[in-house]
Amino acid sequence: MVALKSFVQKQGKIVLAYYRFIFWCEAFGIQILKMKSAAQGIPFVIKDYFQLKQQNKATATPWKLGFTMPCFHDKSDFGGVASGDYFHQDLLVAQKIFVAQPQKHVDVGSRIDGFVAHVAAFRPIEVFDIRPLNTSPKNILFKQANLMELPSDLLNYCDSLSCLHALEHFGLGRYGDPIDIDGYQKGFKNLYKMLKTGGRLYCSVPIGAQRIEFNAHRVFSIKTVLEMAGVGLTLIDFSYVDDSGALHESPLLTEEAMTSSFHLHYGCGIFEFQKVA
Repeated sequence: MVALKSFVQKQGKIVLAYYRFIFWCEAFGIQILKMKSAAQGIPFVIKDYFQLKQQNKATATPWKLGFTMPCFHDKSDFGGVASGDYFHQDLLVAQKIFVAQPQKHVDVGSRIDGFVAHVAAFRPIEVFDIRPLNTSPKNILFKQANLMELPSDLLNYCDSLSCLHALEHFGLGRYGDPIDIDGYQKGFKNLYKMLKTGGRLYCSVPIGAQRIEFNAHRVFSIKTVLEMAGVGLTLIDFSYVDDSGALHESPLLTEEAMTSSFHLHYGCGIFEFQKVA
């Protein structure tokens, strides 16, 4: 039994080392996994090209044919991605806002081409981000701001507020923000201050064994997030996305689950709070 446990732990370390190698490569623009799938697809694409070339010669109106934009890996891909942190959180929270119909919904740092676009499809949304946005899409009012420092005109600003997969970056400098070990706490306090009493806060962060993976993100324990909420915010609902990308809606939050974060390595906790004081 001891030998088996040691083997499993060793395999886990090997897997983590492998993914760390992948992340380091991608940081320099080298996509190892994409290169692997492309290499597997090369023979099929070449075969398809010569088959199409023969058919093109035989047709009455041949096309100009060039082998100029090869796509080697699409043949083995799925038809789309319907799993993972962003897919589930963006869809789930957008659905909640659609049902709630708040007077004013504001977002801080969430994906423009994901969650924000979902909400903008059916209502106006105001967006704050530390980085600029170079377009002005319909229904999206963008403002550049550092939400670790809250201007006085944003106090009690809205009755609905979202911050999805963004708080974990505050203070790590990844997006041009100042280095601040307490940046996430300052950001969370300012989200609280922006929200009117009775308003809803939708917040998602990575959950698992608590750590900083510099300079990508923090990973929180569920208990830490609930402690940050304190007595001013009450938890209305909680869901999470597990390590495999599957969504678990409204699971039972036992003390053990809150402390262990469901034994996840890198999951996504989706919290819905209401401001009570």
